[in-house]
Amino acid sequence: MARIMAIDYGTKRVGIAVTDPNQIIANGLTTIHSKDVLAFLKGYVVKENVVCIVVGEPKRMNNEASDVERQIAPFVKSLQKNFPTIPIERMDERFTSKMAFQAMIAGGLKKKDRQNKETVDMVSATIILQSYLEHREHGNR
Repeated sequence: MARIMAIDYGTKRVGIAVTDPNQIIANGLTTIHSKDVLAFLKGYVVKENVVCIVVGEPKRMNNEASDVERQIAPFVKSLQKNFPTIPIERMDERFTSKMAFQAMIAGGLKKKDRQNKETVDMVSATIILQSYLEHREHGNR
């Protein structure tokens, strides 16, 4: 099998998570500066078989796109251009930062580690990916 990747895109940092090759478990991979993300992804897909990239879709409570979507949309277009054979999907990312913070508390991370925004971004990407896997599983039933 192959991996599914999730991206929590931010203008400064990008959190990245991937599944195991059997697409069962979402794991945080890294956080990278947004200017370096395409180069990183190009290198990663050469080494690993990525069959889908899921990009977080920030929405407001009324289900409208948030202001950050203006920066994410060009990034998604760039992904489609650079990886034309890999489907790009979107996944609602509401509350992922709060969920990431709570997951880090539950996981016993110290306060200093929880304040590391890179860790929050990577955990957020992992939550986006896990949500995608669960949504896909329930959608196929």
